Amino acid sequence: MPDHAIAPWGESRPREGCPVPSKGFRKVVLPSRYVQGRRAIDSIGSYAADLGSRPFVVAGRRAFAAVGSRMGASLEAAGVPMVGHDDSVTECTHAKIDSVRSRAEELKAGLVIGAGGGKAVDTAKAAADRASLPVITVPTQCATNADQMADAVIFTEEHQFVKDHYLERPPALVLVDTEVVGLAPVKYLVQGMGDAVASGVEKPAYAAAMRARGADQLAATAALEINMKCYDILMAHGAEAKRDSQRREITEALEAVIEAIKLMSGFGFGGGGCAPAHAIHNGLITMPGVKKKHGEIVAYGTLVQMALEDRSDGEILRLMQWCYEIGLPTSTADLGDIEASELPSAAERACNPSDTMSNMPFSVTPEMVMNAVARVDGLSHG
Repeated sequence: MPDHAIAPWGESRPREGCPVPSKGFRKVVLPSRYVQGRRAIDSIGSYAADLGSRPFVVAGRRAFAAVGSRMGASLEAAGVPMVGHDDSVTECTHAKIDSVRSRAEELKAGLVIGAGGGKAVDTAKAAADRASLPVITVPTQCATNADQMADAVIFTEEHQFVKDHYLERPPALVLVDTEVVGLAPVKYLVQGMGDAVASGVEKPAYAAAMRARGADQLAATAALEINMKCYDILMAHGAEAKRDSQRREITEALEAVIEAIKLMSGFGFGGGGCAPAHAIHNGLITMPGVKKKHGEIVAYGTLVQMALEDRSDGEILRLMQWCYEIGLPTSTADLGDIEASELPSAAERACNPSDTMSNMPFSVTPEMVMNAVARVDGLSHG
């Protein structure tokens, strides 16, 4: 194995004769409750009644149109009717968060419910956090695992990244209706799988890096185990789940993949951290010609990370074939109208010391990133 390759599992299991590291703390941040199943939204009232009264709902317009009436009926039946709603979320901004918080406080809400994609859910989480209220998240598609995260990603109105806002507490409940998310446009399922598959590659790297530097915060073994299981489920059932969704059939394969995206990949984030796959994404999106969405770019970044780790062609090609079958990019050409002259600056951005490229057990240079990109593109076109 090359000097800077990462062993399977990021050496998360102590080898014989090696002492268990004593420095650092392991922690996992998770929602208090996760519920997944068909027509789960129709039971939201019973869960909400245990958490607070006068719920205020935050959503995007399409999401509220899709599930608002069902949530309202369930809340009414449980004796905790909706006190108000805001279905105008188009971006998670400081201004929108403050607006939602002010409205919830004005209505004396005792609970916030966020429904929709990542922007609406993150807005609801951040507003609830600032108002010191519990929050329930109700995803309406699978492109993101933001629903259970104890943070919110804040942008400008022009969708320029501002900051990660870390919450005082995670969501009290993540309620996943598999008929809603599983039968949403299949592109969201594909994007979610692309984002989630990175967990099985990034978390071992993060674990090895934190242990090597004697960091104060170490990856939890439970998170590593679940992230590797997440990877295995996606590889085994991802293509089948996509076909089932296209046929509008809720099957065991689709249920398993939804759980992998919504619960298992997020489990690792709560017990570890991201690494090069997301840093590669952050570099690539600086290129104007990139047209793909977050999860699609992260999937390509995962292939590049594997090349950075000097993994075998066979291992990279296995994931590449899965990406091809799922409909995820396997080369820079698949990302959009890429100008080769812009790649060096994207590689520089990916290696920004404040980004997650630093969560590697060895130093990564822009030249190494460029070489890894060239290797992945060569395998894709070979």
